[in-house]
Amino acid sequence: MAEQLAGLADDRALLGRTSTAERVSDILRSRVADGYFPPGTRLSEDSIGGALGVSRNTLREAFRLLTHERLLVHELNRGVFVRVLSVEDVEDIYRTRALVECAVVRGLGEPPYPLRGMAGAVAAGETAAAEDDWKAVGTANIHFHQELVALARSERTDELMRSVFAELRLAFHLVDDPRRLHEPYLARNRQILRALETGERDGAEGLLETYLADSLERVVEVYRRRVGEESAP
Repeated sequence: MAEQLAGLADDRALLGRTSTAERVSDILRSRVADGYFPPGTRLSEDSIGGALGVSRNTLREAFRLLTHERLLVHELNRGVFVRVLSVEDVEDIYRTRALVECAVVRGLGEPPYPLRGMAGAVAAGETAAAEDDWKAVGTANIHFHQELVALARSERTDELMRSVFAELRLAFHLVDDPRRLHEPYLARNRQILRALETGERDGAEGLLETYLADSLERVVEVYRRRVGEESAP
């Protein structure tokens, strides 16, 4: 927890003089999405409030916002925890991703498309893989899909999917072999990018549909195995 709190202290400057619960929730959402607070972590009001330099009331409001987004859960007489997802949660996340991401690609106009962000995420993932940093590969993968959603140029869609991708990161935390999960999608991300670069919108959508179906199957497989191991006598 000390390392996570040190990172939050670095974020304190982002609050400026107009500290709000929304800004605090933005910081904590990003930290959850980037893996600083794994599922099941208890979030201490005193420690986090001290690291960010915000009042207890402001922090509680931020917790409330993130609980509404299904990233945190409040347990009576125990405190606030980072949520542990169920198999049903994972299936719903991927259902939402398929609906939104495929619709974004399907709704693109005529090429060329602004793909610099997606290309940067692909390069970041490949660099992280070369360094054997599979957590960073997972982060780059999420950034790739955030940039894909951004092609819709819709603030509402970006906001919706920001929470969905943060939840997805919670799912990734329960994967015991992140390389096995993420490595196959490095090449797939580049294939999707290449299809969009050449204006093959239908091809990119087909690649994306298959990608999401295969990723869901892998993550659910891990979840079911973990549940079986935890329930074994």
